[in-house]
Amino acid sequence: MTLTSHASRIAVLEDRLTALRAERDQAQAETRGEAVGDVVDRATNVEASIRQSLLEERIAALELEIAAAHHEEHVDGVVSIGDSVTVDFGDGPESFSIGSVEQAVAGVETITPTSALGRAILGASVGSSVTYSPRKGVSLEVKIVATA
Repeated sequence: MTLTSHASRIAVLEDRLTALRAERDQAQAETRGEAVGDVVDRATNVEASIRQSLLEERIAALELEIAAAHHEEHVDGVVSIGDSVTVDFGDGPESFSIGSVEQAVAGVETITPTSALGRAILGASVGSSVTYSPRKGVSLEVKIVATA
């Protein structure tokens, strides 16, 4: 699935936020329900508490990302966070969304801004070719075909 608009990107992020909050609530319920028992039960409780903390961090990051998405300005012809971008790795055009890991978890074909490819194409203009290094000793070129 590729995102076709700014609104659809925000909707995916908000749906993901709802899912994470439900998962966090479940972890909280497990933590409360397992507060008694033997050492093994308490160990499970610790795991649930750690899981809950990690979920809280993801929720906070996603809330910040959604807030930032409401204030992003799109520049036509330049790859920006939130854009749908079509690139050509040399074997035909492919479309992706430029966004977070949470979009990828939600099933959206995503290039994250902090990945090697994401860092290379952010700010690049349509029609330009950029080089990136996905791993040490490897250099690849990609052409920016379109943004939306």
